[in-house]
Amino acid sequence: MEAVLEEIPQVGEIQLTIHVTAKHNFSAKAAQKLVGRMVADEIGYLLRSGEPTLVVGDRLSWRVPVILALPDSGPLGSVGTVDVNVETGELSITAAQIGEMIHYAESLATHYTAAPRSAS
Repeated sequence: MEAVLEEIPQVGEIQLTIHVTAKHNFSAKAAQKLVGRMVADEIGYLLRSGEPTLVVGDRLSWRVPVILALPDSGPLGSVGTVDVNVETGELSITAAQIGEMIHYAESLATHYTAAPRSAS
């Protein structure tokens, strides 16, 4: 089972019953910083971490998007995600996932740089 809580509406009725017990040792901001540091150090300096969402599964995790951002244009898009355990701060990512992120980031950057620019 997995439930992703992205945005909760500000108004209206919501009834949700989930019972999960976990020590909340790592906040969303801490998870975002952990992922940001890991992707910059291990994958590439053009990758940034985005806003985490809480994922309820076998354990509680923050799901942090990894975003490619070019210096002259800013964020181009997400190239993957990394889950961070809310209790331990452990990052859940495999070598295969890192390879996929690198491949997708290269593809996204190539597509962006190959696209024609409008004259200013």
